[in-house]
Amino acid sequence: MDGIKNTGLGLDYYWQEEEVATENKNGQLTQEDFFSLLTEQLSNQDPTKPVDNDQMIAQMTSFTMADSLSQLNTKFDTFATSMNSGQALQASSLIGQNVLVSGDSATLAADANVTGVIINQKAAHEMKITIESANGETVKVIPVGSQSAGNIEFTWDGTDANGNLMPPGNYAIKVQATVGGEVKDLPTAFNRHVNSVSLTGSSQGIILNLKGDQSVLLSNVLEIGGNA
Repeated sequence: MDGIKNTGLGLDYYWQEEEVATENKNGQLTQEDFFSLLTEQLSNQDPTKPVDNDQMIAQMTSFTMADSLSQLNTKFDTFATSMNSGQALQASSLIGQNVLVSGDSATLAADANVTGVIINQKAAHEMKITIESANGETVKVIPVGSQSAGNIEFTWDGTDANGNLMPPGNYAIKVQATVGGEVKDLPTAFNRHVNSVSLTGSSQGIILNLKGDQSVLLSNVLEIGGNA
C-alpha cells in the first residue's frame, strides 16, 4: 500500500520569519510619536537655552487639539454610518406603500385612479387640469374654478372627455390658473406606489423605484402613505 510518511523536522530548524514593525500608513502622528519627539527634543536641547515651559505647553495643547479633532472625525463617521443604516431601514419599510412626490406626470394603473396635489401658494382663478397622453394629445380638461391659497387634492378616474377609460400608462398632467392677473403654471405632486428600494449604488442617497418605471430620491418624498 502506497503511503507518505512525514518524518518532519523540529520547528527550530525552519527559517524563522523576522517580525517587521508596522508603519503608520496614514502619515499621521500618534500620541506615542509625539512623546518620542518631545523626549528627543528635551534630550538634545541646548543647556544654555532650555525649552521654555510656555512653548512646551503650547506644543502639548496643539497635539491635544489635533488628537481631539481626529477622534471627533471618527465619531462623525460612525454617526453617519448609523444614520445611513436607519435611513435604509426606513426606506425598506416603504415597499408596497404610496408616497407623494413632485412631478408633472403620473402613472395610470388598470385598477386605480390617479391622485395628487396642486401646490397653490396664492389665491387662483380659472384653474384647470389638463391631462395629456404620451404623444402630447389632450385627453381631458378638468375645470377647478377659483381656489384659495393652499394645497388642493385632486383625483382623475382615468377616463377621457367622452367618459372612455384610457389605457394604463404615463400621462402628463398640467395645471394652469390666473394668479394676480397672470396665467401661470402651478406645480403638482402625485401619489406613487413604491415597488422596490435601491440601498446602494448611488452616491446621492437611497433611491425609491416607483410604479411606472420612475425612480426618485428618498429625500424628495413629500409625504408617506398618500391616497391610492
